[in-house]
Amino acid sequence: MPHQLVFATNNRHKVDEVAAKVGDDFKLLTLTDINCTDDIEETGLTFNENASIKSRYIFNKYGLDCFGDDSGLEIDALNGEPGIYSARYAGTHGDHTSNITKVLQNLQGQANRKARFRTVISLMWQGQEHFFEGTVEGSIRHELSGNGGFGYDPIFQPDGYSVTFAEMSMDEKNAISHRARALEGLISFLKAQ
Repeated sequence: MPHQLVFATNNRHKVDEVAAKVGDDFKLLTLTDINCTDDIEETGLTFNENASIKSRYIFNKYGLDCFGDDSGLEIDALNGEPGIYSARYAGTHGDHTSNITKVLQNLQGQANRKARFRTVISLMWQGQEHFFEGTVEGSIRHELSGNGGFGYDPIFQPDGYSVTFAEMSMDEKNAISHRARALEGLISFLKAQ
């Protein structure tokens, strides 16, 4: 029977991305699956701290092997903003349209469009915490392009590509994304256990 592993999220997009990578080696559970309806507040000042808050909360309350992640978009010309505030950059959590609008407004007149997506995963495994990180470098487009993905995907063009994340299939994005790269470290670790 596959080992159970809780992903400390209810974000269906993230769960689908992770499930595609993890395959059948582990039974991936969400917060809903373990009947956790608690609002786990991300009060950290770094991606590492926020990821750790989620995984430690679940491990301490339920005693289950679990991982949490924190991801965000870092834009050089905006001194790394929106960073840890990516999901609520314009004020309302998860309002992707407003977040994108704010980024594009803040970048008006900026020649430097360099940016990266960063993901940090905190894994609580048998009582020990392990971190895995992934980044993908790219640039911010001047306008939205594509209908796929979520968040800032319609304005983020990864280096070496002529399309945005939102114009890629999930398989194409999963092959190069920040979350995929962090997950590769996590999965390598898990398979070695």
